[in-house]
Amino acid sequence: MKLPIHHYYPEASRLILGCMNLGGPWNTPTIEGKDIDQAFDLVTKALDIGINVIDLADIYTHGKAEKTMGELFKRERSLRNHLILQSKVGIKLTPTFDICHYDLSGDWITEAVNASIKRLHDNTLDILFLHRPDPLMQLDETANALMKLHEQGKFEYLAVSNMHAGQIAFLQSAIQVPIVANQLEMSLACCDFVEDAITVNMPINANNGFPRGTLEYCQQAGVQLQAWGPMAQGLFSGESASNNKNVIATTALVKKFAQQYGAEPNAIVLAWLMRHPANIQPVLGTTNTERLTSAQKALTIQLSREHWYSLLESIRGKKVP
Repeated sequence: MKLPIHHYYPEASRLILGCMNLGGPWNTPTIEGKDIDQAFDLVTKALDIGINVIDLADIYTHGKAEKTMGELFKRERSLRNHLILQSKVGIKLTPTFDICHYDLSGDWITEAVNASIKRLHDNTLDILFLHRPDPLMQLDETANALMKLHEQGKFEYLAVSNMHAGQIAFLQSAIQVPIVANQLEMSLACCDFVEDAITVNMPINANNGFPRGTLEYCQQAGVQLQAWGPMAQGLFSGESASNNKNVIATTALVKKFAQQYGAEPNAIVLAWLMRHPANIQPVLGTTNTERLTSAQKALTIQLSREHWYSLLESIRGKKVP
């Protein structure tokens, strides 16, 4: 299946390995040898099953996720040659900063990108993501900094996260580097991207949390949609307890389909997401190699239209309009 990202990286995998929890607990200051061993096991397993896109951010475990990956590259340099590496900048977390905030100023982007590259022991990022929209962003300043970093070879392509269509178009108007991806929360549990399409011209659409028209804009502009939280933190696999009647009913239906399709529940949840014609790339935020392997089964599952809609109606708690 051809994805929008294949225009830039023909070899990019449909699934993405999310590395938000690499490097040990968020509240410890250093990485240990076991963290690098874990990264090795995870990355080699991912490559074994055909996953070659790695997703990071400068804030993940307060920089330790990138540092762990960098130490892995120092130890096993050849691994880097088989990976498409993406990382994000633009969020400043406490306690290093007095207040958590976003910063897409030219100075901060430059500092953050250089720091990421240093932690990764690498010369360049394949894809640089801007992590969150910054209401104080000065467009020309940000664009100039990004173009300079690109000209210096610090990143190949640009991407965004948690932005709507207008924000992407606004940024793209000022920069020549193509914006190749947009990462948003999308899953069976967070399915407002579907609600936006099916509740057009209805008052209920005003309560929709998904940015209106963004799905269609990305498809039309060739911007790859990536989904964070695609397995809904195990909500439908029995890993998380819930008193919500819709979640309980949907969990039972997911389990039924898992038995029918010969897969784990998380694979059904992923298959539901990937059944959408937008060709979404799920970002799998797991450090468990077995879970990674079971999730990969989703690539072989084509849910019927009736099964897809039955899961949607179950989580909605009512039939489609």
